[in-house]
Amino acid sequence: MLNGKSMLKVKQIKSSIRRKKDQFHTLKGLGLGKINRVRVLEDTLSIRGMVAKVKHLVVFEKVL
Repeated sequence: MLNGKSMLKVKQIKSSIRRKKDQFHTLKGLGLGKINRVRVLEDTLSIRGMVAKVKHLVVFEKVL
C-alpha cells in the first residue's frame, strides 16, 4: 500500500498488434505496451475501467 491506498498490479500478457486503436491507447494509458511489462497502479474506478476494457490482454491482482 502506498499512503494507505490499495494498489493493482497489472501485467500485459498479449500483444496490442491487430487490436482496435482504443485498446492500444488504453494500454498506453496504463503504462503498458510490451508483453510482460508490469505496472503497479492506484486502485481507482477509472483504472478498473481501463483494465476491464483490455481484460483479454492483461492479468491483474490486488497488492496489499
